[in-house]
Formats: sequence, structure tokens, C-alpha cells
Amino acid sequence: VQLVESGGGSVQAGGSLRLSCAASKYTVDTRSTMAWFRQAPGKEREGVAALQAGGVYTYYADSVKGRFTISQDNPKAFMYLQMNSLKPEDTAMYYCAARGDRGAWYGPLEKASYNYWGQGTQVTVS
Repeated sequence: VQLVESGGGSVQAGGSLRLSCAASKYTVDTRSTMAWFRQAPGKEREGVAALQAGGVYTYYADSVKGRFTISQDNPKAFMYLQMNSLKPEDTAMYYCAARGDRGAWYGPLEKASYNYWGQGTQVTVS
């Protein structure tokens, strides 16, 4: 399984970015559970948004509700994170994560629930 993020960059506060996660050797469909996490320097990696059942169920951290939208494109095996009204506190490395068919379930925004990770894409908001 390989997850590759893209779409990060530098933006002014109030701006928008769209992150993409391309999955290979991982089936993105109604059975998949995928998520976006972020990690700022000196802080723990935290769950930002997650989806299950092809996006029927979505979950968001309180800090991003109403500003971020997670979605997936099954045929293309892509997952997206649309980020609007960005704030300086959104600055972090953003990681794509996918759950396999093993391991305990700790909840959609808990990093221990996920088996596969991308390398991350940097988002800087000034």
C-alpha cells in the first residue's frame, strides 16, 4: 500500500487549499476507512477528518468543523481534504492514513486505528 499526499503549500489566513491523497494497492470504496491527520512541530499527531462507507460517515475535529471537508473519489482511488478559511493554527504537516483489515479500532480520529500512512504534505498559513 502506498499513499501519496499533494496539494500543500503556503497561504494567507482566510485562504483555501485542497489536499489530495493518491492510494495505490489499496481499494478506495465503500468499505474503506481513510483519514487526514496533522502534526505541528512539537505537538502530537492529531486526527483532522475521517470518512467511512464511501463518505456516508464523516468525522471532523472540533477545530476544523465547518471549514474542512473530506471526500473520496472511488474510481480514481483518491481522497481529498478541502480546507477553507485557513488559520495560522492550521499550520502543520498533513498526513493521509488508511485502515487495513487488521488491528484494533480506537475511533475514526485516532492514529492507532490506521495501518498505512503517507509521507505528508506541508501546509503553512501566515
